[in-house]
Amino acid sequence: MPETPQSPNAAAAVAPRARRDEQATIEQLGRARIDPYAWLKDDNWKEVMRDPQQLRPDIRNHLDAENAYTRDRLETPTTALQDALFGEMKGRVKEDDSSVPAVDGPWAYYRRFREGGEYPIFARRPAASAFDASGVEEVLLDGNEHAKGCDYWDVRKVSHSPDHRLVAFTVDDKGSEFYTLSVREAATGKEIESIQHTYGEFVWGEDSASIYWVARDENARPVAVFCRTLGLGTDALVYRENDPGFFIGIQKSQSRKFIFITANDHTTTEWRYLRTDGKDRALTLIAARERGVDYSVVDFDGRFWIRSNRNGAVDFALVSAPHDAPDEENWRIEIPHRPGVLLLDVEPFADFIVRMERENGLPRIVVRERGTGAEHAIEFAEQAYALGMSNGYLWDSPWLRFEYSSPSTPAQVFDYNMRTRERVLRKTQVVPSGHVPSDYIVERIDAPASDGALVPVTMVRHRNTPVDGTAPVLLYGYGAYGITIEAEFRTGRLSLVDRGFIYAIADVRGSMAKGYQWYLDGKLEKKINTFTDFVAAGEHLVNIGYTSRGRIVAMGGSAGGLLMGVAVNLDPSLFGGIVAAVPFVDVLNTMSDETLPLTPPEWPEWGNPLIDAEAYDRLLAYSPYDQVGLKPYPPMLITGGLTDPRVTYWEPAKWTARLRHEAPDGGPYFLKINMDAGHGGVSGRFASMRETALEYAFAIQCVGTSQPAWATG
Repeated sequence: MPETPQSPNAAAAVAPRARRDEQATIEQLGRARIDPYAWLKDDNWKEVMRDPQQLRPDIRNHLDAENAYTRDRLETPTTALQDALFGEMKGRVKEDDSSVPAVDGPWAYYRRFREGGEYPIFARRPAASAFDASGVEEVLLDGNEHAKGCDYWDVRKVSHSPDHRLVAFTVDDKGSEFYTLSVREAATGKEIESIQHTYGEFVWGEDSASIYWVARDENARPVAVFCRTLGLGTDALVYRENDPGFFIGIQKSQSRKFIFITANDHTTTEWRYLRTDGKDRALTLIAARERGVDYSVVDFDGRFWIRSNRNGAVDFALVSAPHDAPDEENWRIEIPHRPGVLLLDVEPFADFIVRMERENGLPRIVVRERGTGAEHAIEFAEQAYALGMSNGYLWDSPWLRFEYSSPSTPAQVFDYNMRTRERVLRKTQVVPSGHVPSDYIVERIDAPASDGALVPVTMVRHRNTPVDGTAPVLLYGYGAYGITIEAEFRTGRLSLVDRGFIYAIADVRGSMAKGYQWYLDGKLEKKINTFTDFVAAGEHLVNIGYTSRGRIVAMGGSAGGLLMGVAVNLDPSLFGGIVAAVPFVDVLNTMSDETLPLTPPEWPEWGNPLIDAEAYDRLLAYSPYDQVGLKPYPPMLITGGLTDPRVTYWEPAKWTARLRHEAPDGGPYFLKINMDAGHGGVSGRFASMRETALEYAFAIQCVGTSQPAWATG
């Protein structure tokens, strides 16, 4: 087998063939496997995350060759289509858009974009003119100016000090998720403090002179909380986590009386609190970690209110406990467990506590009054929709802010008076190029899985799209960690829908679309359900006449990329194309490498193949990288990011190499590695649209009526 050409240009006309090492044997738990492309993982990968120029030259040459092939065979021939798609997507975006201001004392804080700007501008104006766009503005951070000279720029958090004198923000300029925390004077922009290599999360001390921040270790894991007293340049350790399987987080209660430090993996949590009044600096444990027990805490009515699945409350109950004695023996049930009603979130106010819950796949907001306990729900009428809520900075207020959208309805932001039930529309998402919701049909159907389970599928199509089996379908899936893909409005999707596509989202097991049990039924030994559910959803769309076999383009990213890899192995002829973004496809090897940032916290989701033979065999059985076979795979677009700490670049690179070697008659297989970005792809709102335009152009080529560009190019 010829090795990868040294010149990427020489590889452009012909797909690169990576060097194979048939002697690369891995022995584990009395088992052995060959990893012929293990060499694509740079031994120096930790340094590469921080400085991409450290990548080994032979690996860089191979990735450059892959990018050249994708550019010449896919990107260049579809340039006109991509430009058209990008123009449509950009035309649906209000370029000078702004968030609804959030009032905090004398100021109203918001973010906005300038016309043509890639990055947000964070600003404030006096509270008296909060909703007057002509009011005097103070710019706190201009992302466009700060990002100058950077190939990548991402701001994770921006937060002002309690006295409004300072502003802090965290920025990553590599895509590796190592964030620099900067503190500036709000009025002058003068930097007074900088902390390198943080996790990006922080909270202010109530004295406005200290900041609590989360540190990363040598394996890029968030492991400790430090307190920095501004101006001293030194940090005091507040908490350090010793279990590599738990990540550390930090947040402040809405009452501002407590700082919470959390430790969690995907299914287990542990919370501690620190009082902000300065009288007691001791950390207090709320409830000791217990495997499989997930809980979260808010401060309300002089007690901690705890959302917990302890004691068999699969869909979560809400309990409360005294601040000084939060142990389980002192818990008081406030809302009992209701099977089938998933308690998603809780937002406290001084006189109200608000919860979001999901039943039969649809969310709702329920308001409870302090004292009386009287409740009322905010209901919505569409078949499928998405909700979000926040109390902003207003603790002692009757106003709740929530956002509503559906696949056909642009986002609306409301301020809702929980006492009077008055609803004030603060903003409706503007689509400058025009949008008529009645032009689109939103449906929610149930697809029967192989074991009889009913898989929710949410679809949006143009009213003129025929339902006769001829329409192409973009079928999106994720299915891990309990993450549910919300039925929200996304303007980019309309470029496919307006071209006759049906855009469908399959809420497979592994999500929490139908409650927490739906998640439990799609992990560990039940993980196969995630994959078969997705295939069943596609088959059902064929059976009921929405599309035909080979007319479905499947799309998913990260853990959804794993879903793509397994689904196409299960039934390759069902799909006309696969878009696998930053795909988690080298599952067994990744879960066997405990030095990788995410591996130990991921074992509860996938299993630990270092010590568990059953987990090893299970992962091997579905790992897309290990299960590539001589199959009629459809065309695939596979993406990755060189500095991605979540799904490392070598996973999509190795998978692509193996597909080319072991399934040469399938494909073609296009690999695009962003050499200047990480898990989220390129930064900047318009640059990211370019990536979406490529994905959609690929999808259109896969199921178009004429020959695809790569067949004639």
